[in-house]
Amino acid sequence: MDFADFIIEGAARRVSPSRGEIAPAFVIVAEGVGDMQAREALLDRAMGPKRRKKSSEKLRRGRRPSEGLAFVALGASGAVVGTVRLWDVTLGEGGPAALLLGPLAVEPGLKSGGIGSALMWHAIGEAARLGHGAILLVGDAPYYGRFGFSADRTGSLAMPGPYERHRLLALELKDGSLDGAAGTIKAAGRKVKALDFVA
Repeated sequence: MDFADFIIEGAARRVSPSRGEIAPAFVIVAEGVGDMQAREALLDRAMGPKRRKKSSEKLRRGRRPSEGLAFVALGASGAVVGTVRLWDVTLGEGGPAALLLGPLAVEPGLKSGGIGSALMWHAIGEAARLGHGAILLVGDAPYYGRFGFSADRTGSLAMPGPYERHRLLALELKDGSLDGAAGTIKAAGRKVKALDFVA
């Protein structure tokens, strides 16, 4: 199965409920300016205040998400019930470009409803469509492995701060994108301006 087939199969799983199941009552859309406060409140509920101390946050702080790669899931009432963003990074000093995914969060009372998986498939598909080569994240391999992520290609990479090495995972969207990648992951995205409320 090539990567395009992998994405199509995953997308089919998220939009085609099994017999007897009800299609999920949410829709995934591009994050808008008006979603900022609701997204931040959701992240606080889902992840708590310690989320701001994570190594991944150091790569996001003061930056805007990668162009076209910030999404929210809206429930039937229009409320933000899920969020995911991807960020531009470089792999080591002068190394190749990649994306860092996160945070992925779902309204605590709606977990196990398929929102997180749908956000993941959508984000991966859009990143591939936009021509990006690889996505990295810090997370649990048993969960993210279903989307093709593993630690197989991250042994020579490091986060800029404390983290559990076995949780640094990657997915190649283009074969060979992580060949020779080594060193500390660095922020490379667009910087937030003083009055920039989009990010």
